[in-house]
Amino acid sequence: MNPMEKNTYETAVIGGGLAGLLAAVMLGKAGQKVVLLEQSPRLGGRAMTVERGGALFNLGGHALYRDGEAYAMLQELGLRLPGGSPPASGFAIWQGRVVPLPGDPLKLLSSRLLSWSGKMEFGRLMLGLSKIDTTSLPRISLREWAEREVRDPMVRHIFYALCRTSTYSRDIDHQPAGPVLLQLQRSMKGGVLYLDGGWQTIVDQLRELAVKAGVTFAEGQAVEEILHDDGQVSGIRLKGGGTLRVSAVLAAVSPASLFHLVRGAEETVLRRWKDEARPVKAACLDLALKRLPSPGRHFALGLDQPVFFSHHSRVAKLSRNGTLVVHMIKYGGGDSDPQADEKLLEQTMSLLHPGWQNETAARQFLPNITVVHDAVHLGHSGPYPGPEVPGLAGLYAAGDWASHGEMLADAAAASAGRAVRKLLQDSRHGVRLEALV
Repeated sequence: MNPMEKNTYETAVIGGGLAGLLAAVMLGKAGQKVVLLEQSPRLGGRAMTVERGGALFNLGGHALYRDGEAYAMLQELGLRLPGGSPPASGFAIWQGRVVPLPGDPLKLLSSRLLSWSGKMEFGRLMLGLSKIDTTSLPRISLREWAEREVRDPMVRHIFYALCRTSTYSRDIDHQPAGPVLLQLQRSMKGGVLYLDGGWQTIVDQLRELAVKAGVTFAEGQAVEEILHDDGQVSGIRLKGGGTLRVSAVLAAVSPASLFHLVRGAEETVLRRWKDEARPVKAACLDLALKRLPSPGRHFALGLDQPVFFSHHSRVAKLSRNGTLVVHMIKYGGGDSDPQADEKLLEQTMSLLHPGWQNETAARQFLPNITVVHDAVHLGHSGPYPGPEVPGLAGLYAAGDWASHGEMLADAAAASAGRAVRKLLQDSRHGVRLEALV
């Protein structure tokens, strides 16, 4: 039977990415009759993993912060998260040269990047970062904070590069200092986890949990409109015909998509959420190599170029045939010619690993992938978005853009939790979130 023919659902979740899948699992475990609609024929959104020539490529750089909301929520749900955390030591790229990055005291003392006074300041900065109460910082930009707190120009270059890598953004004039420093603290405290098999392992396990919780899936089913009457959600009109009557909709789609799904959205807060969004983009190059030309170079940060290199399969199993999977990213990709972005990444790869072209078994280039649909930034003129949509009872928003200060996958997970809690509270289920995971 077509799942749309049942038409007996209480809640519809729109969007089968990380936030939508988490929300569906929690709602199903709470006893709700849930249908998840995903316009793509595959679940996962940007959390999908694709196989090319035996190598498993994520859609862009993906890492779980061990000290973040997503990791905690996935663990509480009982997901298996095999993989490994890369060492902190690595290299920096500065003016066309590859030099050791001062990631530990010994490398700090021997670094050619910094003067003696710069080494002292960098050491103090790294020690002091973990002690900062980020919630007490004034609402200022990351650049304003760094210009005030960091005197040495090269120390600032390294600091900005670390912030780029932690947040996947280089928008230092609009990023608020507090959330960025919190994200940097998380990367320093718990590190990141690269997953065996890529993020598809998360998608597959969440789908399995959702099915066990009674969630119905409708892949390849796009939504035309979220219906509402007198300020109350009443259902969904499907593309291709048909209407689904539900009392609540949890939309895990972009702010622009949500705006276009709601008739009269220009008169609601949905317009502000759409207009004020500052999406983060990136250009990504993933390679499967038969061997690493420079065996000791597993990690590199660009200081005068917004690039990053990481050998993911050093700590995670991402191949079915023994090839090595490496990832490169240009932060802010899409603001120039895609060919120029690809050339920059290839040139950076040649600097780090000369002759890599002869070792390449498979490649994937994503010229303009969305990292998040709206970053935490200083341009928000009102409260953080979600979980409810004021004036439209029964409509809830989740996704990486519906952040309340969290970033990346942590924002997707935290927003899903907020939306589920509010939906259940409004529907008078009275279910504690702790009982859902």
